[in-house]
Amino acid sequence: MSHRYFPHSQEDIASMLETCGVKTMDDLYADVPEQLKFKGTYNVPSEMSEHEVRKFFNALGRKNTTFDTILAGAGYYDHQAPAAIGSLISRSEFLTAYTPYQPEISQGTLQYIFEYQSMMTTLTGMEVSNASMYDGATATAEAIMMAVAAGRKKNRILISATVAPSVKSVVYTYAKYHGIIVDEIPATNNGTTSIPDLEQMLSSGDVAGVVVATPNFYGILEDYTGVADICHKAKSLLIMHCIAGDLASIKSPGEWGADIAVGDAQSLGIPLSYGGPYLGFLCAKKSLMRKMPGRIVGATKDSEGRRTFVLTLQAREQHIRREKATSNICSNQGLMALYVTIYMSLLGAKGLRETTEAGIAGAHWLCNKLTATGKFTQTYPDSVYLNEFCLTATDATYIDNFMQQAETEGILAGVKLSDNNLLIAVTETASKESLEKLVEIGNNL
Repeated sequence: MSHRYFPHSQEDIASMLETCGVKTMDDLYADVPEQLKFKGTYNVPSEMSEHEVRKFFNALGRKNTTFDTILAGAGYYDHQAPAAIGSLISRSEFLTAYTPYQPEISQGTLQYIFEYQSMMTTLTGMEVSNASMYDGATATAEAIMMAVAAGRKKNRILISATVAPSVKSVVYTYAKYHGIIVDEIPATNNGTTSIPDLEQMLSSGDVAGVVVATPNFYGILEDYTGVADICHKAKSLLIMHCIAGDLASIKSPGEWGADIAVGDAQSLGIPLSYGGPYLGFLCAKKSLMRKMPGRIVGATKDSEGRRTFVLTLQAREQHIRREKATSNICSNQGLMALYVTIYMSLLGAKGLRETTEAGIAGAHWLCNKLTATGKFTQTYPDSVYLNEFCLTATDATYIDNFMQQAETEGILAGVKLSDNNLLIAVTETASKESLEKLVEIGNNL
């Protein structure tokens, strides 16, 4: 038996059009320029049974290329996640929960958000955390707006050339429509931020904030000794963009003296999924708490002395104040914050470190083996990297052949940055057998 899945009848549509004060669907979209309207016919099949629909989409799915080993990184990483997470977040009380404006009926949601905040402040070495942002790029853009708000008359931001291009692109877009000037700090030949250039650019006195990355886009761990002092001397805030999963193993933004820590928490076990849903985090010093976008949950006691949780430092009206609100982002999907909270709870500090260390060991082994083939050199040989590294091919045609051959073995061999450069990330999901296979491909080409 076939079924139609159109939710509105012609009578429903006519009634809605009448309510809108128009007669036809064309009238409803009259303000859309003609050149933007699709004039062709839609490739929509005729009605199907449930069984036929499943077959149709399964056939589409089989057209995708699938990989057993993913060595692509550039900000998003393939990590294992305990099976318990999927079971726990699938509980109906989590899947159907909405923004917890009414604390008396949202204690469970408020509590896990509070736990998320506590874990993220520990991870970043900062004092407060919100919960949470769409992704790392928008969190960084929100951070520069925080810096400008805190800097009052200052409307200039400096961002390092070693920050991920996707993050910089979102920052530039936000800045353009908020009257913020963004200038890029040049990189050194070692793939790190040029500190002398940073100092010179800060001398103008109009910089509200400085954005740097740890690790940076090329996987390099930059030395930021003294950078916070340089920024603070110029009355500028230091903003650090981070990969959350790495923070249990490296010096935290708080230890570097940063004012704001931002980034993507996808690396805390969230599966790769065509760009989302992911999770942006934003943590800061307590002095900046009232400038933070999004929601913050606090712990208190009710009238009977029992521990309870509430949204704090903001009224519900802040979320609907439009242009007067701190931000138009209130949160990401709260389910993603719950996801990484359970992930961090199950792994603990020791498990997070062991996960990163497995990637580090694999990355350094693979880098040494691939450069030993003579087909690659390390792009930044004098820099320290974690589990991600950049290689330069000796032949401009080599990377395409290398990646295509790897694909036939079920390996996504990295992210091609240019004809000559390949960025490779190794996580705990890459087996020694798959890495050895990649080296074999490198030797045989």
